[in-house]
Amino acid sequence: MAVLVDCDNVSYRRGHAILAEAQTHGVLGVKRGYGDWGSPNLGGWRQRLTDLALQPILQIAYVPGKGATDTALIIDAMDLLYSGTVDTFCLVASDSDYTRLAIRLREAGKRVIGIGEKKTPSAFSNACDRFTFLELLEDEPISALDEEESIEAGTFQPLPVGDESSAQGPGASEAGDLPDLHAMLRAAVTSKVEDDGWSLLSNVGWFLVANYPAFDSRNYGFPRLGQLVRSLNYLDIQEEPRANGSSRLKVRLR
Repeated sequence: MAVLVDCDNVSYRRGHAILAEAQTHGVLGVKRGYGDWGSPNLGGWRQRLTDLALQPILQIAYVPGKGATDTALIIDAMDLLYSGTVDTFCLVASDSDYTRLAIRLREAGKRVIGIGEKKTPSAFSNACDRFTFLELLEDEPISALDEEESIEAGTFQPLPVGDESSAQGPGASEAGDLPDLHAMLRAAVTSKVEDDGWSLLSNVGWFLVANYPAFDSRNYGFPRLGQLVRSLNYLDIQEEPRANGSSRLKVRLR
């Protein structure tokens, strides 16, 4: 698995949580962070690269405001694709510029995991097999000394607060604008219904992930899909015991 991080638009405080999330999808063979390391805005990342064992890839911004980092990451991803050594790509960014890259990697039979903020355009999130919001991940604790040193160096940047969607422009569609949960579950349960009128929860989960890459039960405050469906009053739940002592869940619409 290759983890490629656009450090220009991801907070260093989520670095450890990003790698922990990526690790749930495969073995982290390639770990690279991209940015203009001479920029004061990346001071926090420079302090974390060694701890995270991220290979820093320097890309100088030739023109302020242009996507030089994006281009470097995309070129490296294509090189890794043709090397034949990577099965899964984890793209850590909140930028629609990576949409075509995600589509191309999937066309080549590779699995694509996206990790980005809720302001991420839905075009990019939907181009991935799975997409996880950074807001769901734990921030790395920052000590008073770290903060003081960063402020002195002019590199400390608190996480953005308030409405982040303005950066995408008016009318932009964002990954954080999730479809209605009721509508998603109704479609999933209906499509996977069996002859007895019930739908296996595992099949419902696969449908949700396949059709809504940004779907994650953690978005609704539950670590597991089973816990989420148990909290909904428009679903009936049935537990079917198995010979090995475990059970499987079935659901149906009321």
